[in-house]
Amino acid sequence: MKTLIGGAVAAVLGLIGMSIWWKPFLQLLAGAIPVMLLLGGGLALYLGFDELKDTWKKEDTSVDTSTVADESEKFKEEIEDLKQEIETLKAEKE
Repeated sequence: MKTLIGGAVAAVLGLIGMSIWWKPFLQLLAGAIPVMLLLGGGLALYLGFDELKDTWKKEDTSVDTSTVADESEKFKEEIEDLKQEIETLKAEKE
């Protein structure tokens, strides 16, 4: 209940204050809007550049996947050789 009454009082005082100080409010608004646009534009530029860098990294990794595939084939062959060597050592032990 206290919150409701406090909110109503604040709204009435705000309405009275805006009617009394309308021109200073507009001056404040006129000064604040360009600053908000400047900061918002800077943030948008930063986020756009960051996203662009991420896409560049994705393109770089797509080029490296062919070398990764070649290396994986080499490792698979090495694993098969080691398996065969293990089998021959087991056979010699018996």
